[in-house]
Amino acid sequence: MAGDPFEFVQDAPLFIVPRTLEQLRAFCDGPKLADLPGPNPSPERERLAVVLDDLATRLLAGIERHPTKFWVLKQFQETLEMVRDEDTEAKEHLGIELERLMNILGIGDSNGVIAYYLTSSGS
Repeated sequence: MAGDPFEFVQDAPLFIVPRTLEQLRAFCDGPKLADLPGPNPSPERERLAVVLDDLATRLLAGIERHPTKFWVLKQFQETLEMVRDEDTEAKEHLGIELERLMNILGIGDSNGVIAYYLTSSGS
């Protein structure tokens, strides 16, 4: 991969209120990747759900200390790097889940960070 996916990120403060934290907890506890085709449970779905659970846990643990778009996208980056070798369809569904998290956190645009990883092939 060439270039820095964060080169064009426009950082912004996030307004984290109790409802935001409640929604993050609900995301943690709720179903993920519901629209991913194939059997449920499947090894792929379970693997990706663990990655999403890890991300949500990191967000819950740190968002109040780091309430910025840049920090959240750095957490997304860590997750996206973990799934780099997944197939395109799995990455697309992961992207949908990341958009759900962005909606919860009030982030309107990833400034290309998510697309950078979802359209890149594995190493």
